[in-house]
Amino acid sequence: MKLEDTPWKNPLIDTPLYLIFEDKYPVTKGHLLFVPKVDDPLHRKACYEAAYDWGEDLFRKGYCDGFNIGQNIGVSAGQTVMYPHIHLIPRNTGDMEDPRGGVRGVIPEKQKY
Repeated sequence: MKLEDTPWKNPLIDTPLYLIFEDKYPVTKGHLLFVPKVDDPLHRKACYEAAYDWGEDLFRKGYCDGFNIGQNIGVSAGQTVMYPHIHLIPRNTGDMEDPRGGVRGVIPEKQKY
């Protein structure tokens, strides 16, 4: 799939290496997608760095108590749009009963350890 074939339109931010979109089905308020303009290591790395920096900024400013960054790669991992994109999901105390295990929750019975 090419970027122009994805469902994402009207980015919030357009940089030379990536685009930022609001997630159409947000997990939490502020859930964003960082989408590389080209599917190569340079552009994907820029997305991860930007997502991390954005999350850190939200955390420092008190917008959230933490954040998750993740990517679904392949149908078996839950990917539905077959173009790389990185999710930034701001998290706050109380947004779920027991968040321990974080991203391990992709397989619920493996989240708690």
